[in-house]
Amino acid sequence: QDQLVESGGGSVQAGGSLRLSCAASGYTYSSYCLAWFRQPPGKEREGVSAISSGGQTTDADSVKGRFVASKDNAKNILYLQMNRLKPEDTAMYYCAAHYRGGDRLRFSQYTYWGQGTQVTVSS
Repeated sequence: QDQLVESGGGSVQAGGSLRLSCAASGYTYSSYCLAWFRQPPGKEREGVSAISSGGQTTDADSVKGRFVASKDNAKNILYLQMNRLKPEDTAMYYCAAHYRGGDRLRFSQYTYWGQGTQVTVSS
């Protein structure tokens, strides 16, 4: 069974940086679109950044210029480099796989999910 495991979350002050990782087992990153989502407390899950099989990224407006998704196909690891973090970036962050087409930042278009990693940004 495919498994996705996120890591790298934590607490940071506004303006700081974090790098999230998502390791996969039973799933090959090289051939598929993958994505990062987040769910702030009391809010719906929202798309953050998606990366295609060819490495092209699609970013939410709220993170453009600050967050960068990348992947290491050889290691089957997906990354999210988060810079200039803001308190509103506080959320549980999830990686997603098995994209079914359509909007790359819509959570309903993905089948497999990790358990999430918490990011907390203080002002």
